Amino acid sequence: MLNYVIFSVFGMISLALLLNLWRLMRGPSLPDRILALDTMYINSIALIILYGLLMGSPLYFEAALLIAMIGFISTVAVCKFLLRGDIIE
Repeated sequence: MLNYVIFSVFGMISLALLLNLWRLMRGPSLPDRILALDTMYINSIALIILYGLLMGSPLYFEAALLIAMIGFISTVAVCKFLLRGDIIE
């Protein structure tokens, strides 16, 4: 039963990832595109965690943690660049 649920959630998150990609390409403003990219990070983390549950390996959870840290740092850097025009002061 859990396998069926995992595969259906795979499909739902993949659909959400495609919709975020559409918003990233078509977004009317730059903040919309940044938000879509941040949401794509979250969806990719969810896909990696689901794959780790399916395979039963804790290695995928560590990979998801690394992607979460990189996603947070990159979002902060892009927002700081938009506000100030420079990342490093």
